[in-house]
Order: sequence, then structure tokens, then C-alpha cells
Amino acid sequence: MAETSRLSLGNAFPIGCAHASPNVRTNPSGGNNLKKSTRLIAVAVAASLSVLGVTAPASAKTTKACLALDTGGVDDKSFNASAWAGAQSVANSSTTVKYLVAQSDADYAPNIKKLVDEGCDIVIGVGFLIAGALADAAKKYPKTNFAIVDGGGAGTANHKGLLFATNQSSFLAGYLAASYTKTGVVATYGGMNFPAVSDFMDGFVKGVAHYNKVKKKNVTALGWDPVKKDGTFVGNFSDQAKALQISKQFELQKADVIFPVAGGLGGATAQNAMTSKQSVVIWVDSDGVIAAPQYKSVIITSVLKGVGVSVAQVIRDTRSNKFSSTSYLGTLKNKGTGLAPFYDYDSKISTATKNELKRIQLAIAAGSLKI
Repeated sequence: MAETSRLSLGNAFPIGCAHASPNVRTNPSGGNNLKKSTRLIAVAVAASLSVLGVTAPASAKTTKACLALDTGGVDDKSFNASAWAGAQSVANSSTTVKYLVAQSDADYAPNIKKLVDEGCDIVIGVGFLIAGALADAAKKYPKTNFAIVDGGGAGTANHKGLLFATNQSSFLAGYLAASYTKTGVVATYGGMNFPAVSDFMDGFVKGVAHYNKVKKKNVTALGWDPVKKDGTFVGNFSDQAKALQISKQFELQKADVIFPVAGGLGGATAQNAMTSKQSVVIWVDSDGVIAAPQYKSVIITSVLKGVGVSVAQVIRDTRSNKFSSTSYLGTLKNKGTGLAPFYDYDSKISTATKNELKRIQLAIAAGSLKI
């Protein structure tokens, strides 16, 4: 088997478990698989921090870092799980971490207030949907630090945005999908139509278009129109039946590579691919082979978002009194996003395609290829 390819991030940000049921946890224990997955995630995030040369400074004061999750749950095998793994990776004798899960949108503001009232030094909102409630809280509680995953700053000194240029890595994924397809049709769908989701889809479709341009091919990309800024969406991040329906419909339209941008709903697409044997899947946010190894046989790669590392860093900055409201942007250049290894599909992807992906990555990072 050929040497495993790794673009930019490799598997530095793997996440995943099964869906959480309790609303509050400080040390989740939902079974052997959850424990094993959480340990693997924490080790992987810690390893990535070590590679970056990051060490935790000693502190006499105990720092309390708290996560306000969205409705996907801590075990979504995606950004919630990644954020929690990042928080756990920096927990020690001087830093405690916990999270609250939102059962619905109505829980966002109350959960944030609970965490503030409990004396959290920093409250990190996870997901674009919670951004508004977090921004309001930042203005109301100026003595508490706040950060938002997939959102920008609120203009206050105590609020930091954690953003990711996932269109860059998704561009690579689109190019890869176009080079891999046997039917000439690939597809993507999202959970809901907001920037943290549509950026993935837009980059993917533009990557397909770039492949068509340089190779003079005509691969069709279903699920997103970059002109209309609209496409195929589940409408939420919890409807497994709808995600399965969309996946089957794409296959009926001959799509043999599908990129779900819908958190844990990617599992429905992957399970369908395993059953139908008509498509392969590109995972989102985390390394799907590590997050959801049961789907390894159909995951060609994953588009990674460095949520865990960014969460760990903002907690570390709070602990060392270096918190800044300057927004973080994860890019291909700073390895805040990228592609996971190809694992079982490495030998099925040509050396020429791998080299092309590397050149495209370098061009995007250097700014010579605008997407």
C-alpha cells in the first residue's frame, strides 16, 4: 500500500462519540466506546499542541473554563465534540473544564447565564447558532471572558471570535472528489444555511469547478449553487431520516462522492454508502476515521476544522492573563484547517492527484490562488 498522504493537518483534530443525554457534565462517562473515543481525542489534541510547541504555564489561581454547546450534543463526532476534547486537553490542577448542552435554541441564553453565575472565567459558545446569545452576554458581563466557535467578535474587549477558512480545505476536497468520481457526479448538503456551513459547501463546489477548468472535464456538483448562495439543506442537525433521504436522492442522481456538512448527520450518509455501495463520503470538521471508525470503509478523507486547538488556546490565554479580543482565523497556512489522511483510499488516489493537491494547497496558502 502506498504511503499514507497527509495534507496540512493530518489527524490532529479527531473527534467523536455517541449522542449525549445529560444536560450537564464535568466528566462524561457514556460507556466504553465514549470513554475510549474521548481518551483518543484528548491524546490527539494534546499531541497537536505539543507539536506546536505549546506548554501550559503554572498558575496559582484555578481557572474555570466552560463550554456552552449547541443542540448537536457533546458526542456529535463534529465541532461540539472537538471543542470539548480541546478543553479537556488543557485541564489540570489549575484548570477545570465543564459544559452545558442545549436541548433547544431556547437554552442558549439561560445556559450561558448559568455558567457566568457559576463563576466561569471564560465561557466558550460552540456553534454559529449560539453566537447572538453569547454576544449579548459579553456586553452584560464585562468581567467574564467569552469566545465563540464559528462566529466573529462582538466588538467588546471580553469577546473573541474563533473562525475558520474552511472554504480553503473544502476546495481541496472538491478537487479530490472531482478527480475520484467514476460517474462524473459529486454532491454536498448542509445542516442549515449559514456561513459556518455554506463556506464548506461553497469551497467544495468551487474546487470541482477548478478541476473542470484545469482538466477540461465536466464533473457535476450537486447540492450548492455558488451564485444563488443556496442549496440542499436538512434544516437542522438532528434529522437522521432527512439526511438519509438526501443521500439516497443524490445516489439516484449518480453522485458517487458525497460531502455532508451537517455534524453528526454525516453518519446517516456514511451508513447509507456502506449499505448501497454506490458512494463514498468526505467527513466534516474532524477526522472521521478516528471520530467514527465504524464508517472507515467509506470515508475517503475529512475536511478538518481546528476547533479543539483554538478552544485549548483561548483557555490557555485566559489562564495566563493573555486573553485578547482579536479574532482567530484558522487557515491552510496556519494549519487551522486542512485535509485528513486518505487511509484505505490512499492507493486509489493517483500520485499525480496528490501532487496537484499539494500545489493547490501551497498556492492558496500563499495567496496566489484566490477562492
